[in-house]
Amino acid sequence: MSRLPFRERLLTGAPILADGAMGTMLHHESQARADACFDAMNVDDPNVVLSIHKAYIAAGAELIETNTFGANSFKLASVGREPHVELYNRRGVELARLAIAESERDDVYIAGSVGPLGVGITPYGRLTREEAAGAFAEQLCALLDSGVDLIVFETFSEHRELLLAIKVLRDLNPDLPIIAQATFYHENLSYGGHPPARVANDLHKAGVDVIGVNCGSGPAGIAEVLRQMCFAVPDALFSAMPNAGFPEVVGGRILFPATAEYFADCATTFVNIGATVIGGCCGTGPEHIAAMRAALDQPSTDFVDLHIGEIDIEHESHEPHHPTELSERLHSGQFTVTVEMAPLRSYRTDTLLKAARRLRAAGADLINVADTPAARMKMSAWAVAHLLQSQLGIETILHFPTRGRNMLRVQGDLLASHALGLRNLFVVMGDPTRIGDFPDASDVNDVAPSRLIGVIKQGMNQGVDMAGHSIGMPSSFTVGCALNMGAEDLDREIRVLRKKMRAGADFALGQAIFEPERIRRFQQRYEETAGQAFDLPVLMAVMPLHSHRQARFLNNEVPGISIPASIMERIASAPNARETGMRIAQELLDQMADLIQGAYIIPAGDYDLAAEVVAYTKSTLGQSDAA
Repeated sequence: MSRLPFRERLLTGAPILADGAMGTMLHHESQARADACFDAMNVDDPNVVLSIHKAYIAAGAELIETNTFGANSFKLASVGREPHVELYNRRGVELARLAIAESERDDVYIAGSVGPLGVGITPYGRLTREEAAGAFAEQLCALLDSGVDLIVFETFSEHRELLLAIKVLRDLNPDLPIIAQATFYHENLSYGGHPPARVANDLHKAGVDVIGVNCGSGPAGIAEVLRQMCFAVPDALFSAMPNAGFPEVVGGRILFPATAEYFADCATTFVNIGATVIGGCCGTGPEHIAAMRAALDQPSTDFVDLHIGEIDIEHESHEPHHPTELSERLHSGQFTVTVEMAPLRSYRTDTLLKAARRLRAAGADLINVADTPAARMKMSAWAVAHLLQSQLGIETILHFPTRGRNMLRVQGDLLASHALGLRNLFVVMGDPTRIGDFPDASDVNDVAPSRLIGVIKQGMNQGVDMAGHSIGMPSSFTVGCALNMGAEDLDREIRVLRKKMRAGADFALGQAIFEPERIRRFQQRYEETAGQAFDLPVLMAVMPLHSHRQARFLNNEVPGISIPASIMERIASAPNARETGMRIAQELLDQMADLIQGAYIIPAGDYDLAAEVVAYTKSTLGQSDAA
């Protein structure tokens, strides 16, 4: 059949079968040394190259790669052939085109193969970025002038070099399709220490047509990397081209163990995981490609999982999670009222549940559940949040302090939270143990809040953990961060906030402010420093004062809280401080209403007072959503 333009062919959704190894085949067919300059065979022994192309086409390949993987000036210079960059690349394309013509196939694409330069780029090597870009440009110009259908960048273990090569091509030809394939080694990390999820996201941002993985390991290892990439960027297209297992040297020859039958299973595995383009790398030959072709042509093939050593998680339901109520309210711009509840120093929950019922009846949209506030020993915040959601049906925001958790505990706790249905998180540093009940308790802090927000939003919500390993399917957390709009050093507060926003924060819980003008000052300063309007939804903390003693404590001992003298005097002289504190809270909410998207009421244990503030807020600033 006549072929479609390559991008249109990708969009059909049908898998595209590429060829297998070129270097391995040239090594076997020509008896050349494994470290020979195979690119030179385009001129020195063209019939061998031609016969390999034709064998892959006969096996059913729809995409063949030119024999130009190492045809750049630096690799050719290492064997004394630097002047032949243009010649070897041009001749490589001509041989591929001739093979297609002699095979009488009109549905095969020619991909110009481009590999790493073989010399490190600063800061890891001696090449400057300009020198490296020049070498890529020289090879790419030769391939483009020869009329390739697309470029395959492959076997890049340093993905920053790959990103540079992509940029060079885009500068030369913005429209040519690109398959960009990275290679991973120990613990599925790139040479620069980056996991598949990070590499996939970077390649997606670079605008390549197909994100891929090749070489480095056999089918099982490639399948695991492919899973992680697919979870990280679910809307992208992917390729997978594994080696035929791990090589061994027998009688001076490099042999690979994976059979053609095994690769038939690989074909359906990769397609089921999410690959659109599949093929083979080192050690594969026409027999492997023929087996993959036969498997793809079967009308129905059972899924074969190549993941070894852990419970198979591929058969679990991949039904998408519905957005949380909080997420929907934030996106729709509804004014949201949430109340903080602190777990008790007890395993009894009846008092807490009773107070929560009162708050829900008053109109609270959500309950914030604090985790060890002031470093005091309390019941697990997860347990309380789960009880509130399961027994009362009111959604919660789980406070998630990073303090006191190492990286293993953080991620395990996140998975547990999601499993319990606790998908709204407030990520915060947490209070130091030295101020609490157990000052000698561990105060470990492996990850800062801004980084943890990124781990959740850019990692777990893409289906991978901090190391880039699959967690089965993407989580669906809505994540909040801390914000003090009344900070003395607004520029520092804004710098920290912007890190959290770049990491993916969905909203902020604001530190209590008793002077609404501070919010306006913050927003103005943010616009001046960031060059754009402040648009992160903020649920502003409101602390109903119930005594002069409490007001003095907050003003003098709680960092970030400043109560103006006028309010202090009102509380001090009030015949009923509690009622006056409630009126002050209501007045502050009225003044802040057009500056914030919600209220975060902190009742200091007086839930009846909080309920009255909730009822007032819902009646004046929003409609109650309580059942």
